[in-house]
Amino acid sequence: MTTPLTHTPIYQSREEIVAMQEQKLQQLLAYLNQNSPFYKELFAANNIDIADIKTLDDLKRIPTTVKEDLQTRNDDFMCVGRDKIIEYSSTSGTLGSPVTIALTENDLQRLTYNEYSSFICADGSPDDVYQLMLTLDRQFMAGLAYYSGIRMIGAGIIRLGPGVPSLQWDTILRLKPTAIVAVPSFIHKLIQYATEHHIDINSSTVKKAICIGENIRNTDFSLNILGKKITDAWDIKLYSTYASTEMQTAFTECGHGKGGHHQPELLIVELLDEHNQQVAPGEPGEVTITTLGVEGMPLLRYKTGDICQYYDEPCECGRTTLRLSSIIGRKKQMIKFKGTTLYPPSLFDLLNGMEEILDFVAEVYSNEIGMDEVLLHILPINYTDECDRKIRANLQARLRVSPYVTYVQYDEIQKMQYKESGRKPFKFIDRRK
Repeated sequence: MTTPLTHTPIYQSREEIVAMQEQKLQQLLAYLNQNSPFYKELFAANNIDIADIKTLDDLKRIPTTVKEDLQTRNDDFMCVGRDKIIEYSSTSGTLGSPVTIALTENDLQRLTYNEYSSFICADGSPDDVYQLMLTLDRQFMAGLAYYSGIRMIGAGIIRLGPGVPSLQWDTILRLKPTAIVAVPSFIHKLIQYATEHHIDINSSTVKKAICIGENIRNTDFSLNILGKKITDAWDIKLYSTYASTEMQTAFTECGHGKGGHHQPELLIVELLDEHNQQVAPGEPGEVTITTLGVEGMPLLRYKTGDICQYYDEPCECGRTTLRLSSIIGRKKQMIKFKGTTLYPPSLFDLLNGMEEILDFVAEVYSNEIGMDEVLLHILPINYTDECDRKIRANLQARLRVSPYVTYVQYDEIQKMQYKESGRKPFKFIDRRK
């Protein structure tokens, strides 16, 4: 299974895209039936004749695959011998045990093409120089993908790694990158550092940021509070992205900022409700993916756990493909708190909007009767009784319920956010039974 690197169908008609995907789907089913222990067993157990699966609509006749399947039967998803594996990546383990994803040489080429297309979508060019403010080790697929995709464009790369605002700014001022790739909350910390150290950020060479790992937009595509904080202080263009290790594919915004563009030659995507039925445009559904062109560990109807909305009208940029909103929340992270349904992203947006709060970690746990409780660990800018009163009043007004609040020092919040083996800051801790 090889992946062409010279053609993309994102401007084709929907009929042409569907025909292409259905052809690739039949190739995938034959490949899984021959090489995947997990899917061969699934087809047999459900009396599925893959010859009967011809259209995208026929996919609903196949049961979905979930994260627990990958966690408990990881090796059974491998379709090649270990001698063909070039790279082992893993998930971050945010929602349980990490999952290993094995990639062949063809998969690495596909990954490169994916990010090449993504950075081109985000107005990348050979004239750019990207400063990568993220880990390139620890089995982190995204770091590898960004690096190889930018190389394919022919742009310059500065592999600096995460954290250390002083080093980031020293490098920006010395090497003059045109773009950064970073977690949005870290971009905000860069701004804070620049303000404290009298660095004129708007005279820097950085004109755009590829935002990874966190939302910068609401579901209506407007900038959320974190996105506004960044752009109010720094005159740069923000591009939102959404991806996961399992799908080996990214949804990336174009310059119009109206959702992450689907790459249909790499992925079939469904958004499903609680009954595994496709939702309508603009309605929330669980992102469910079928990988195309993956050789090592292809996935069929894999439920990511991420809740998004989609839009299917053509974009102003001319691309005709489906677009995904920012993540509304992760299915397993939904909080039922005193009669209120809450997802971490909306809670983060609220906390980011409070000028009294410098940083935070939200913790959820089960109380003695099995109900969800929320504890907020808050690093205040300057703790006073008045500050405490404002924070608690704002939480009550916006949430209509009062979570528990504790105030912590800088070193405490750092230990909570950055685990020893972690690749990104953890702002949500789930201790529920």
